[in-house]
Amino acid sequence: MKDIRELIEASDLDGLVRHADALVARRDWPGLVEMGDLCREATERGKQVWGAAHFSEFRLALDAPAEFALPVLKPGAGRFALGPLWEVAASTHTWAELSTIEDPALRALIAHERLLRGDDIGDVALDRTVVDVPNELAPWEPQYPVAVYKSDRADFPELEVLSPSSWVELPHDAGPTNAEDAPVRTLLDLVEPWLESSNGRGEGVAVDGTGLDAIRALGPRRVRYEAISLQQAMAVMTWTGASGGAHGRRRGSPVGRALAWWALAVLSGLDDDWPIEATELGEAGGELRWYIWDPGDQVGGWHFHLAVEDPDDGLAWAVTAVDAP
Repeated sequence: MKDIRELIEASDLDGLVRHADALVARRDWPGLVEMGDLCREATERGKQVWGAAHFSEFRLALDAPAEFALPVLKPGAGRFALGPLWEVAASTHTWAELSTIEDPALRALIAHERLLRGDDIGDVALDRTVVDVPNELAPWEPQYPVAVYKSDRADFPELEVLSPSSWVELPHDAGPTNAEDAPVRTLLDLVEPWLESSNGRGEGVAVDGTGLDAIRALGPRRVRYEAISLQQAMAVMTWTGASGGAHGRRRGSPVGRALAWWALAVLSGLDDDWPIEATELGEAGGELRWYIWDPGDQVGGWHFHLAVEDPDDGLAWAVTAVDAP
């Protein structure tokens, strides 16, 4: 194997990746730290090896013991990695291993990520301005889908519920547009990285009527459509809010969950009462009717199609968002 300095001077990125893989295989964590340091120094000299420096940090966060993983977990770290490094590290380390991290924002994000992965984080004090939801899962919440990081890829599992199967003809005329558009803005906040940092497009509408009326107001005449539970809706919204779409920066599952809680509060008309006790929010969310839909073969890449109906007030909202690679 070539010397690390030869690889750096040749800007041999493939060779540097193989070198990092070999260091991980030997569990040579000091060597991997040194590789990152050397690559960063060379980048300052104009060598195009910044990608190898980021890759060494990614592998430390993913594979190394906590004593080597923790130093690479810094605000903004992993901008060019497969996901934020705090989420990468939390995918392979326990809360007990990472709980000594001092940065309040990273501490909150890691703790909530470990919570979603089934770890017992206890009654730990966390900064609620970072993730403004409880430190425990409510009975009405699902088992959330979480990211799976590998050395060369990241998988963001979707749920089967993301693929509705029943076709339905929509009403000839949509219900009248309603001024209650705050829920629409909140639902579109779930896909903000798709729209602002990637190729995505999205829109939403509020109507007096049903979920089908709301979808019709967006333009389609025939869609695939399926009723889902509150638990399934929370999983869909959290998965969407966590993602960065095709090219945007991934926000992570704890952020997705917090956005989903807020969306539920706004849709239920309880946002003025925030923070809300979990039981009250779950009961209010259970009174709404939730639907996923899509226009069928027109959907590709990252997509989010949701309709919500408030039968008591005769209101409904629908959103559509698509982002392509």
